[in-house]
Amino acid sequence: MNQELFLRRRSKVHVPMGTGGATRAQVASAVREVAAFRCVLSEPLIEQIGMLSATELKYWLRSIVGVLRRRNGAHVHHRPFYPDFPEQVLTATEGELYLNAVMHYLTLRRLPKTEESRPPLLEGNLIPWVIEPGSIHQFESLLEPLLSSRTSLSEEETADVLWFVREYKRDVFRLLPEDIPFREIRAQLGGALILHAADDARVDAFLERNVETATDVLRLAVALSGGDVSLTTASTRFKTMKRSMRRLLLRLLDSIPIATEDVMRHAERWKRLAEVLHPGDYADKYPRALAAITAARRNEAPATFGSRVETLLAQRDIAALTPILQSRPGEFARRLDVALRRTTGPESVLKAFEAVATQVSSPVLLQLLAQVRAPRPLPLRAFTPKGSFAKVYGIKDRREPITPEVLARAAQICEHALLVRFASLSPLGRCFIDPALSEYKVPLAQRASSKSLRTLVRGSRLPMPDTRFIRLFLWWKNGSQRTDIDLSAAFFDANFVFKQTVAYYNLKDFGGCHSGDITDAPDGASEFIDLDIDVLIEQGIRYVVTSINSYTEQPYCDLPECFAGWMARADTMSGEVFEPRSVFDRIDIASDTVICLPFVMDLQERRMIWADLGLTSSPRWNNVGNNLSGVSLMLQALVHTPRPDLETLFDLHVRARGERVISPQQAEAVFAPDQGITPFDTDLIRSRFL
Repeated sequence: MNQELFLRRRSKVHVPMGTGGATRAQVASAVREVAAFRCVLSEPLIEQIGMLSATELKYWLRSIVGVLRRRNGAHVHHRPFYPDFPEQVLTATEGELYLNAVMHYLTLRRLPKTEESRPPLLEGNLIPWVIEPGSIHQFESLLEPLLSSRTSLSEEETADVLWFVREYKRDVFRLLPEDIPFREIRAQLGGALILHAADDARVDAFLERNVETATDVLRLAVALSGGDVSLTTASTRFKTMKRSMRRLLLRLLDSIPIATEDVMRHAERWKRLAEVLHPGDYADKYPRALAAITAARRNEAPATFGSRVETLLAQRDIAALTPILQSRPGEFARRLDVALRRTTGPESVLKAFEAVATQVSSPVLLQLLAQVRAPRPLPLRAFTPKGSFAKVYGIKDRREPITPEVLARAAQICEHALLVRFASLSPLGRCFIDPALSEYKVPLAQRASSKSLRTLVRGSRLPMPDTRFIRLFLWWKNGSQRTDIDLSAAFFDANFVFKQTVAYYNLKDFGGCHSGDITDAPDGASEFIDLDIDVLIEQGIRYVVTSINSYTEQPYCDLPECFAGWMARADTMSGEVFEPRSVFDRIDIASDTVICLPFVMDLQERRMIWADLGLTSSPRWNNVGNNLSGVSLMLQALVHTPRPDLETLFDLHVRARGERVISPQQAEAVFAPDQGITPFDTDLIRSRFL
């Protein structure tokens, strides 16, 4: 049993059978200890822990509190540069702040001294996190929706899948779903089964059923070497393989009738893989595999689907292009926009797409639907490339326009195809859909998502609590050498014009207050920024972009630990500098980058926009007109880029197989931010509604 996994994915914990004997006072003490992390135990859970002995309760509570501490970031010691922050910074003169900083930089670790005196915590009414009891069966059922996802998993979710295989070994087969639709997940699972259940004949049966293309074989080999199965990062360094493993991969490749074109899509990776496969050793046994790999080695590239499409698009020969695209409906959906812009007869293109639209996957249809429904003209075109960490690029939209009538027809085709697909699923009955779900995005690709307190989708807008102060926090520990990580907050107005930054070089301004710059963290270090929302709004600030920079340029993935988040504070001078029960969000920063933009505050709408973006070079803080590669661009991309939302997704399901009602009390199924199927149930959404 993995209590952390159970608690994180379902807000449930398991309580073993107890021998009894715990007193009411001991149970009440356990409830109070958990409450320090903004959590409450449900009545059924309190009843269950009341059946434990005092010793059993102590050990159970220790394990749960350990999980909660790490979840909120309270498992480490937080001591800012100015221990009595923010009072010391607010009352110090510019000369005192400058002198303290100089002394710290000269000695690297000297911090100002102070007498810390803080009143008790007075935080107001914060919404608690309710923890329910869960059974072993409920815990084991966590694996099925992860494997049934129709989009990519995050690194944390992949680790959850691998945990089940590693711990359950051959017994894991009883937990596997019949169908695993997403190829990257098949590869991860297949690699784990080979490593941890290799002596079971069901592994071969699984691979034969789920390895369908040459790229599937390549992904499997990458998974076995611990690489990126999305095949977007640098080539994997393949590990030396046993003969049995080499024969397995070659046999799978040999069983694919026409593999050469698929191999040539990743020719360089296949060349590297061939160095450990030695396909010539099995030339007689697996000739087709040898022929495909030899073509990659010799760069004997046949005319590919992609090259034919690009040629016809360049020639604007859409009449010849349309039947080619129909052979691959998913690619047709991705190319529909450019085909409509370059054709003189959009109706014929739309009719051709309509004929195959029901064969396009739900995630692709939803993305296309969001694009064609978006208000025109688009402020900019933003791109988030597929990869292991999130980046965003943007350019001005100079494309030929598409008429509103054509866009409306494309939207109708997408919507109809989705309704037809969803109608084939089991009935939902009466359903309540909270309109607030329009602020939450559909989890279409989570491979670049960081581990966080709540499972969030990039671009989602979450309500901020009704409080005047927000406290940003950062904690990190040195890697192999001195590491200086900086926490900053950049302020923008409603037109995305940059106004000011609160950072280590500007400790207080525009209603923001920085705790001071720490440049070395052998035992860990913290930085904080207090934001006075009322003052910021008075100063004309709408957006606050949180930025975390590795000043010493070590990638975050090389650090033992680095995380950031934000707290809602009713009084900045009450309680400890870091109060676990005031933490609303925490995100682990572990990407192979040196700059991270985890979230943005929209002060006017009182919404937190989840960003989770990584940068490989420093952004320039100026207005978007002069700096389309800077933070202003990323801010615009988060705010304006069309993305499918959960209200649209659930509404399509209800129209296809249910009846929408106006209140949760009338409903058999509820879709809302805080009950029923919520935006944080990403595994359930991806497996049951996509």
